[in-house]
Amino acid sequence: MITAENWADAELLWDYQHMGHEVEPCSVALGLGSHDLGVADVAAGLYLEGATPLLVFTGATSNTTRERMPKGEAVHYRERAMALGVPSSAILVEPQARNTGENVSLSRKLLSRRGIDTPSALLVCKPYEERRAYATAQKLWPEVKWRCASSPEGLREYADRISDPKLVLDMLVGAHQRVLLYPAKGFAVKQQVPAAVSAAFERLRDADFSGRLLSAP
Repeated sequence: MITAENWADAELLWDYQHMGHEVEPCSVALGLGSHDLGVADVAAGLYLEGATPLLVFTGATSNTTRERMPKGEAVHYRERAMALGVPSSAILVEPQARNTGENVSLSRKLLSRRGIDTPSALLVCKPYEERRAYATAQKLWPEVKWRCASSPEGLREYADRISDPKLVLDMLVGAHQRVLLYPAKGFAVKQQVPAAVSAAFERLRDADFSGRLLSAP
């Protein structure tokens, strides 16, 4: 049972995760692999609108994608984008990454091997992971001018589309925990967190939206 208070707290985390970036033309767009094919839809739309000449889809599989994306997240993203009209020549696939850090670092290596200059890039990800992805990319590839893009859906609309509200709230809480913990581990740059957002995170964590939390060190 997800209460009205739970939803209100989740909205605070949802809004905090959004970076509010204006989409600008970029050298490449990185579509970060996940259970959500909507990421590929957003990336394809950016290409078709002329925001980027190249898409890199990055991701292997995880516990949440192994059955629904058996060929790997990046491969399924590529197929989705091509079905939406993106030519195969405008897509690179990085099929090994198993976390956000590897999405960035392995994509960087792929682009370097291809001799592709990358002064600017779009991070295309799930709506509730913009800030986490941005903090990671800023740490691992600071020379790039990063912008974030995701589906414009609201939290309730997104949860309805995914058809698993508990999973969405678990993921949202897990993403925020990583924003808090990863700077000390050297995985991301530190983000300022408003007190109201911290309190909302703690209430959701204590309400057992903990399915994607990292174990205590």
